[in-house]
Amino acid sequence: MLRLLAFVLPLGLDSFAVCAALGASGTLTARDRLRVCVLFAVLEAGMPLVGLGLGAALVRNLGEAADYLAAAALVGVGAWMLLSADDADEDKAGRLTGAHGLALIGLGVSISLDELAIGFSLGLVRLPTVPVIAAIAVQAFLAAQFGLHLGARISERLRERAEQVAALALIALGAALIIGRLAS
Repeated sequence: MLRLLAFVLPLGLDSFAVCAALGASGTLTARDRLRVCVLFAVLEAGMPLVGLGLGAALVRNLGEAADYLAAAALVGVGAWMLLSADDADEDKAGRLTGAHGLALIGLGVSISLDELAIGFSLGLVRLPTVPVIAAIAVQAFLAAQFGLHLGARISERLRERAEQVAALALIALGAALIIGRLAS
């Protein structure tokens, strides 16, 4: 259960940060809010499946080195999140409010790249796939709702801190997986 939370909670913080920026815009109708929450849940649950498929193919071809690559992917995504521009959430939120069709899906995919890395490394920690995907979908929907509702009420600094905490958690998870693999 603790490993499941270690995978899911950082993703929730990132979703919250993006949706808080979106909620701060104050331009969304109730229907738009539901659309964003469903989009987040679907894409954030689907991206780990893509990552899991890619990871399985790499395991067949790379063997043991795939474990290190999967853990390094988590560290890399966490570092990318830390180093990305501070206004990235607001920029994505602004584009998301006016997007439709393929543009909306493209933006949703760009927001859920950390879930791709999670799926890539899911086999490494040997967690059951269905409960992890279900937990990611639920947390994405709830974090999106929470972020949208609180977005206008919380400060920019708190939104940035939530994303930084998520990034650090992914880096720590990747480092722990590498250390655990080296110790075995």
